[in-house]
Amino acid sequence: MSRRHYTYIILILGSLATVSPFSIDMYLPGFPRIAEDLHTTIDQVQLSLTGYLIGICIGQIIYGPLLDRFGRKKPLYVGLALYVIASIGCAFTTSVEALIVMRFFQAMGGCVGLVASQALVSDLFPSDKRAEVFSLITLVIAVSPMIAPTVGGYVTSAIAWQWIFVILAGIVSVIIGAIYFFLPTGHEADDSVSLRPKAVLKGYATVIRQPQFLIYTLAGGLATAAPFAYIAGSADVFMNIYKVSEQQYGWIFAFLAVAMIGSTQLNHFLLKKYTSEQIIKVTLFYQSIIGTALIVGVYNNWFDLFSLIGMMFLFLTGQGLTGPNTSALSLAPFHKHAGSASALLGSWRMGAGALISGIVSLLHNNTAIPMVGLMAFCALGGLLILHAGNAAIRHQASRQEVEDEISVLL
Repeated sequence: MSRRHYTYIILILGSLATVSPFSIDMYLPGFPRIAEDLHTTIDQVQLSLTGYLIGICIGQIIYGPLLDRFGRKKPLYVGLALYVIASIGCAFTTSVEALIVMRFFQAMGGCVGLVASQALVSDLFPSDKRAEVFSLITLVIAVSPMIAPTVGGYVTSAIAWQWIFVILAGIVSVIIGAIYFFLPTGHEADDSVSLRPKAVLKGYATVIRQPQFLIYTLAGGLATAAPFAYIAGSADVFMNIYKVSEQQYGWIFAFLAVAMIGSTQLNHFLLKKYTSEQIIKVTLFYQSIIGTALIVGVYNNWFDLFSLIGMMFLFLTGQGLTGPNTSALSLAPFHKHAGSASALLGSWRMGAGALISGIVSLLHNNTAIPMVGLMAFCALGGLLILHAGNAAIRHQASRQEVEDEISVLL
């Protein structure tokens, strides 16, 4: 594979994986304007984010077997076409309830990019290169929070928030063209993969029974839900509590995205010296400490706008390390079931994100406590799952050794 071809593939896979993050981030600065135009409240508009995340969670479960059965490209075309149609629907909605429904279908279409991009990494790259590739894709994803809210803020103030969804539809139309002309086919259609419910569930059960997948998917999924608490709560915290403008909010969001971009690049170098397992343990411990400090500081009113942004920056540096490494470790044991494993991985991550963002909305109390509290919870929970899971595996291995020794003696 030439360097130029390699770069094209990374950019396309990164763009596919970015469809949903871009769709989440770009309309955040428009929350107050959307609430005003639809005659509702910001916390009701926040539910459109939750609806989007629920759509991603359900959609990925559906796409996993489809990607294994029909190959990678056909489901991609269908899902992204649905995304474009639903995006236009969002632009013409006249009620918050309709917006929530359209966002759900937008997510059902767009989430195919998340599943397919991860499965294609398994298809196109050797196992020892996948963590590095995931880091590069995460770098592309991490650029979206720098661009999306800033663009969304200016579009909302200069034209109208509806144009955000028109722009999203246009972007995905371009991605469809890039897939057709430049993306390798990857895993071919496999007629042996059954789409009957019993066979699909059996395939998912095979994936779940793999201990490495289960531990790193659960721990990584909860840990990577932390940014969704930040995404769900940040518009209210910065624009209503700290009174920043739509454009200023976009720039704050962009600045905090630098934390994830920097750590993604750091991960690229750390992998040359340390294993993914070592990086994850240290990162989750670090985020747990910073998350606890955020709770204490916000509760005691220690933070002004700039110090809160600084602490958030420190916390989010961990996201560029946790996501790529847990993805690589979760998917490493699979080849035939790579699509189903990618679907379960992504579904759990977005399901956890939907739950966390919904809780932020429910706990809304005109302070930053719900946002920072759930960020800390995600890091601490991920750390506990990781240690408990690894301890269980070590215990099982020790028990098996004893049983093997007894059987030899007998």
